[in-house]
Amino acid sequence: MKKYINTRSFFAAAAFSAVLLTASCKKDFLNVPPQAQQPSVTFWKTPEDALKGVNAIYANLRSWNNVAFNTIVIESTGSDEADKGSTPTDATFFNLYDQFTVTATHGSLQDFWTGQYQNINLCNQVLDNIPNITMDETLRNRYLAEAKFIRAYSYFRLVRAYGNVVLRLHVPKDNSEYNLPQSDKAAVYAQIEKDLNEAATALPQSYGAADLGRATKGAAIGLHAKVAMYQNKWADVLSLTNQVMTMGYDLFPDFEKGFRTQNENNIESLFEVQAELVPGNADASNSQYSQVQGVAGIMGWGFNTPSEALANAFEAGDPRKDATILFKGETTPQGDLIPTTVPNERYNQKSYVPFAMRVSGFNEGAQQNFRVLRFADVLLMNAEAANEQGNTSQALTSLNRVRARARGGNINILPDVTTTDKTTLRNAIWKERQVELAMENDRYFDVIRQGRGLAVFGPKGWKANKNEVWPIPQNEIELSGNLLKQNPGY
Repeated sequence: MKKYINTRSFFAAAAFSAVLLTASCKKDFLNVPPQAQQPSVTFWKTPEDALKGVNAIYANLRSWNNVAFNTIVIESTGSDEADKGSTPTDATFFNLYDQFTVTATHGSLQDFWTGQYQNINLCNQVLDNIPNITMDETLRNRYLAEAKFIRAYSYFRLVRAYGNVVLRLHVPKDNSEYNLPQSDKAAVYAQIEKDLNEAATALPQSYGAADLGRATKGAAIGLHAKVAMYQNKWADVLSLTNQVMTMGYDLFPDFEKGFRTQNENNIESLFEVQAELVPGNADASNSQYSQVQGVAGIMGWGFNTPSEALANAFEAGDPRKDATILFKGETTPQGDLIPTTVPNERYNQKSYVPFAMRVSGFNEGAQQNFRVLRFADVLLMNAEAANEQGNTSQALTSLNRVRARARGGNINILPDVTTTDKTTLRNAIWKERQVELAMENDRYFDVIRQGRGLAVFGPKGWKANKNEVWPIPQNEIELSGNLLKQNPGY
């Protein structure tokens, strides 16, 4: 039987266990003391406390509620690019999300919500307490900016998934501050943008090897562009992506190799959730992002499998198809044969870790980072914004830059897009987003923001004026004494 590990209690008990990236090409995480063996200390007194508080935020980002089942069902399963996977009788609750029959009492709705508010709570602890610590001012400002970035990222995930959510910007000081009403989407987006603006001001453009993987100025500006895109603020999207495009990012030359562990945090990466397999410390090696999607019975559980519709979406000869999808019976570039006996026709190659990297006693694929934002996404946002603003030339340049990387040196495939018709070009950009960002948890929300939910997801049961968001967890409504209001239609 599979063991679905819920890491929530672990992170509650080890809230200030640190994730530190040390100088080398390989990440090396600090050992995390076992649960219930944390020493009793007075915290938030020293610069070392400040560092541990910030590192705890990064540690929680790779928890079960942030990268595993709950992320899949909320951010991927409802789309047309992914199927449940595994076997028909395994974790059948995925079908509730795939067929849009889920009700407000289902646990994954609660767990995804909880995961984001855990992140937000850790960020608020940093933001409330570090200003009172005597320490280097520049470093203090950087720590606060890192917390604001991740708080913004978590609120972005919440507002996309649930719509109106609770804006909690401080650690509650007394009982009167625990039960807060929802804020409307506009207010949530405004706070996200405020956090990202302030983060971008204080964050460095890059780090030395010891801090590789922390939030950067480019990550804050790039995420801000994405937030603006979801509000149709096209002038802002264009301005923000233009800024990122001057900051030294580029497309990693080999699309497939860009997702392998040895190429994490490469020139294309704006932000990744950091993960690592730490010898002798399974608690610190807790990411299950790759495990839950790995080839069933060999390197994981086989959930969230690429759909036939996704396989058919790629243009003839597009190398990204084979780099995105592990097909039954194929041999990977790393030499792994996907047996014909596995239960699913396709698996997510972007989460794939070569079989030889499996270590007994650890989650399969615990080494694999979770890619949050890539430069290819920035280019496609730039293309879409430029097209909406009437700058066809720039739109084509950014779009075709992504296509050129995909085709490599093969001029016979993926020709440049040349249309100057705004609608035709918009559709071409949307199509490019579908294949370039496939299986990266964007497709579902992309289609909804584009106003195509009913057309694309309607055959699966998606309903307009309801399924634009998921239901607010019923338990949260009850705990609030019905102060929180359920989304329409649920």
